[in-house]
Amino acid sequence: MTDIVLASGSEIRARLLRDAAVPVRVAPVRIDEQAIRDTMTAEAAKPRDIADTLAEMKARKGSDKFPDALVMGCDQVLDFDGKVLSKPHDLDAARAQLRALRGQRHALLSAAVLYESGRPVWRHVGVVRLVMRDFSDAYLEEYLARNWPGIGAAVGAYKLEEEGVRLFSRIEGDYFNVLGLPLIELLGYLGQRGAIAA
Repeated sequence: MTDIVLASGSEIRARLLRDAAVPVRVAPVRIDEQAIRDTMTAEAAKPRDIADTLAEMKARKGSDKFPDALVMGCDQVLDFDGKVLSKPHDLDAARAQLRALRGQRHALLSAAVLYESGRPVWRHVGVVRLVMRDFSDAYLEEYLARNWPGIGAAVGAYKLEEEGVRLFSRIEGDYFNVLGLPLIELLGYLGQRGAIAA
């Protein structure tokens, strides 16, 4: 059986894999995500490329530690008119993000890259398109009061698996990508190569 390592500390990603009966070992790696994001943004990189690069750098670093394993790096970015939004660092940043997104369209890009023996063997970037409803300032303040600081760990200051779903009028795409993992495509690849029973 293939040794599969998740080079991420995301509890949601680990849970999704385990719930899908994928035997996974969690071994988070550390990279300077903000520095990479800032450099790529300064070079006018597309949000999709930023997500893919961050996922690959995590997979590569994990593969250095576990060269005999299939190592997965993941990352998710929010693309708002070509600009990448980061996780809000405080309540004011969360408020500002939600005000900017209110009544507008944006996309969540969930990248996953698999490395084996120090080289990439598979990659995928899943896309979800979302339309945020034009909620009132009063609801915004109530939402922030109920959900901070938990939403500080989420790009866009919302979690669709929680009250954040009430912020939206339309969502197009795979729910697993909303949670940060292109799970369907990943399971297809793992089954095809015999890493999991198919």
